[in-house]
Amino acid sequence: MAKRSKYSITDFPGLFDDQEGSIGCTPQAPLSVQAEIARHATRLEGGRNTFPRPTADSPFGPVIASPVPNRIRFMSFGSGSSGNCCYIGDSQSGFLVDAGVDAPSVIDTLRRHGISMQHIKGICITHDHSDHMRCVYSILRKHQHMSLYCTPRALSGIMRRHSVSRRLKDYHVAIYKEIPFTIGNFTITAFETLHDGTDNAGFYIEHDDRAFTIATDLGCISPRVDHYMRLTDYLVIESNYDLEMLLKGSYPEYLKARIQTDHGHMDNRDTADYLASIYTPRLKNVFLCHLSQENNTPEKALAQSRNALEAKGLTVGEGNDSPSDLSADIQLVALPRIGASRFYTFRPSSQK
Repeated sequence: MAKRSKYSITDFPGLFDDQEGSIGCTPQAPLSVQAEIARHATRLEGGRNTFPRPTADSPFGPVIASPVPNRIRFMSFGSGSSGNCCYIGDSQSGFLVDAGVDAPSVIDTLRRHGISMQHIKGICITHDHSDHMRCVYSILRKHQHMSLYCTPRALSGIMRRHSVSRRLKDYHVAIYKEIPFTIGNFTITAFETLHDGTDNAGFYIEHDDRAFTIATDLGCISPRVDHYMRLTDYLVIESNYDLEMLLKGSYPEYLKARIQTDHGHMDNRDTADYLASIYTPRLKNVFLCHLSQENNTPEKALAQSRNALEAKGLTVGEGNDSPSDLSADIQLVALPRIGASRFYTFRPSSQK
């Protein structure tokens, strides 16, 4: 599904641009006992833990344990050439994808949502452009329990292209495309994306029976990108530019041409047509990312994708949990270029 262009990538210079547990107790148990059980239950984290069940002759009666709901949490701290970073986690742990937003903003925003940096176990880097990695060392240096997950070639690109301390290598955990690795309860698979960074990657993120796919900064939908996007429940996909705005804009001609190559960026129409082509009822949320400040607007990006989805007879929500959203077939959101998005919590169908 590559774009057709008379240009090649080699024709131009490089582009750089709440606790969720619950536990039941029979009425026979005194209120003080119920309170004590509930107090301990709030400490349970993750979907695999349950409260120990007393024996049949327990004076408190049987305790019915229920698993903590399998909820995935997501927030973007910025999406665009000014800086990219987002959080994905559950009640036990989480991680960041990219680190192009200054550390104080990320730390403060997470704290305001009840998440400490001890909860964050690592940073997954998509590629070596500065708007995706410039703050990675400052975050890792202050939180030494965290690891850096990227391919060896991507790390080499970071070290070669940027003034980063060589100590960054001390935090590195080598990952390889198409080979899954784990962070907490998440199983993550890096996959090839086409862009003009070093060893660019997207991430397919599995959590129990659901999946989250992130592919930012890509010039076209390659076969591997297509494969993982068709398997996902929640999708972050680039919708970088409006073609008319790009062609009439102030960018030099070589840069306009480079952006349109298969190793450049996705335009709104390409993204919209692709979303309409892959929709199934499994795909619940789409987040449009990396919108250009000069060559796009959230309104244009959203309208293009919304029109394509509605042309298929789908109802499209705005991701605000309004009554109309809850009845929509799919939620469509444009992530803010600068600043944090909403803090999203994705519940299994049985919990909705």
